[in-house]
Amino acid sequence: MTDRAERGRTAPLSTSRVLRPRAWPSPVRAVTRMLNADGSPPTPASPGTGRSGVVDCALYVDGKRQPGDWTYAEALEAARREEHGFVWIGLHQPELAEMTAIAETYGLHELAVEDAVKAEQRPKLERFGDVTFLVLRTARYCEHTELTETSEVVETGQVMLFIGPNFLISVRHGDACRLSPVRADLETKQELLLQGPWAVAYGVTDRVVDLYLEVAEQLEDDLDVLEAEVFDRNSHGRIQRIYQMKRELVEFKRAVIPLQRPLMSLTSQVNREVPKEIRKYFRDVQDHLSRTVEQVNSYDDLLNSILQARLAQVSVDQNNDMRKIAAWAAIAAVWTSIAGVEGMNFENMPELKMTYGYPVALALMLGVSLALYRWFRRNGWL
Repeated sequence: MTDRAERGRTAPLSTSRVLRPRAWPSPVRAVTRMLNADGSPPTPASPGTGRSGVVDCALYVDGKRQPGDWTYAEALEAARREEHGFVWIGLHQPELAEMTAIAETYGLHELAVEDAVKAEQRPKLERFGDVTFLVLRTARYCEHTELTETSEVVETGQVMLFIGPNFLISVRHGDACRLSPVRADLETKQELLLQGPWAVAYGVTDRVVDLYLEVAEQLEDDLDVLEAEVFDRNSHGRIQRIYQMKRELVEFKRAVIPLQRPLMSLTSQVNREVPKEIRKYFRDVQDHLSRTVEQVNSYDDLLNSILQARLAQVSVDQNNDMRKIAAWAAIAAVWTSIAGVEGMNFENMPELKMTYGYPVALALMLGVSLALYRWFRRNGWL
């Protein structure tokens, strides 16, 4: 996230009063014991490691970020005292103890916490009381000089959003989509942030889908290279590279395709949790996602066609090789058959007493072989 200058612990929100952060305990919820397969209590983070998953914790009032270094408990208490205040906590691969402490403070459901820690979910939208849980799969194109059988073309990760009445918690896994540019951009748009946590949810979703578009455009370049190599007579494109590209495209599809249903729910008129103004923005994101889905499906069809074309070329090359082998075998059979007849051990053979019988036999072999060679060349067998 963006670096923050040192701020005081006192954050003035108005000319009439001052918000002062208070100490707030962070207990770990006992219900999260279900995260261990054997039902035992989760192992807490090792003390003294100094690792924290909190990248940034900010309080926003009337669309403006308030100065001060806030803990997540202090920020939530301050946001609840303001009519247009909310908290945005950014987490990056938080440890279990820290995540469960935040869940206790913010009232997050144990099932959603489990999903956020494990980070093995497909895109989805769920509702737990007054908290909405949105899961996004992120994607990023991996630059490479040459596509090989082991090239990583698409890197994926996950972003989970807990969207409450006066808070948003973003949990990021992997580096496929960093959220610091989203925060920096939204903090310049006060009118948008006035819409509350759902404005942040829109900003994050828009960033994720924009990255989809970038990945799709760069994948098209790789497909053009593969297609050119397959139909180049002087190139011998290997099927393994096409198959590797197919695997990377499948991984990308798993991020893009399932997101259609959650976005459809967010833009639905019956969804009263999302402010009306924000639904307009989500519809724009949905349009971009639909475009990406169309591109991905067309790439999948094109890649299947490229693979089938390459397989057909392999079959044709094998047939050509077999024809060449058969042609040379036919030429060799002429010498074998004539020599076999001439070498038969019989006394009463007319050509045995001929003075020029041996050179005539060699000339016959050579003449028939040359005739067959010209015929095969003319018909494309050699």
